[in-house]
Amino acid sequence: MDTFLQQATNAISLGAIYALFALGYALVFSILGVLNLAHSAIFAWGALIGLIVMLNLGGSIPIALIAAIVTCGLISMALEVFAFRPLRQRNAARISQLISSIGAAIFLVSLAQIVYIRLYNNSEAAFPRAMIPADLIVIEALNIRVTLMRVIVLLIALALMVVLQLLVTRSRIGQQMRAVSFNQRIAALLGINVGRIYLFTFFLAGGLAGVAGLFYGLVFIQVDPFIGDDVALIGLTAIVLGGMGSIQGAVVGGFLVATIQTISTVLGGSDYRNAVVFLLLFLFLLFRPQGLFGQPESSRA
Repeated sequence: MDTFLQQATNAISLGAIYALFALGYALVFSILGVLNLAHSAIFAWGALIGLIVMLNLGGSIPIALIAAIVTCGLISMALEVFAFRPLRQRNAARISQLISSIGAAIFLVSLAQIVYIRLYNNSEAAFPRAMIPADLIVIEALNIRVTLMRVIVLLIALALMVVLQLLVTRSRIGQQMRAVSFNQRIAALLGINVGRIYLFTFFLAGGLAGVAGLFYGLVFIQVDPFIGDDVALIGLTAIVLGGMGSIQGAVVGGFLVATIQTISTVLGGSDYRNAVVFLLLFLFLLFRPQGLFGQPESSRA
């Protein structure tokens, strides 16, 4: 039981990282109706930007956080301009945009490899442990120990989720995003600058991926250009479980996937945890493809 509680505590912070990553997936899908498969590469760049700021420039975690949000947001906007917009303007099939995002992901990962080799003479690097809060928070009654860094990750992630929810539901630009998500042509007729909404959505999604990548590096220390591969399908599983395009669903899905991985690790070992997650993904696609918070296509107004 002690082991399970400890693993569950660790899973909460991991679930926060998954949820942030899945939110970026969900945002782009809700607006474009297509998955941005370069999202995982932007996640890896978030870790790399944080690494450069902290290891090479001597910056602190807050500075690395801002740098990851801005840089990854701009990278994501560039993807919209060069990988998605030209195809959308030609009314290309959505599968073409999907393939374009795969090509963009390969390019970004290859570029990250070059940066790692040039800066660190290696294909991987480690965050400076001395700059990461390592204090332990101990709950004696439950025999639980959690590092301060994991608590910080959880709190910042939850704050970002709340801000995003308020932005989408309470702000004017959030209303415009929902209008474009509902129908692009009607939104344009209402005077909404659809192109600007696309760019803003991609910036938000990229910023979330950058934060998630930075947090992943701060928690697990060792990073490389391929860390996005570890979370790409997990993020997809999270939004499928929660409901494609649902913000609340992406958050719940992220924590749910982390919880399932934890239970699988405790019961059967870490070798089977991803297999259990993807089995659940298959079952949801088979029996409830709209996810926990989604609606069947036929019931949408």
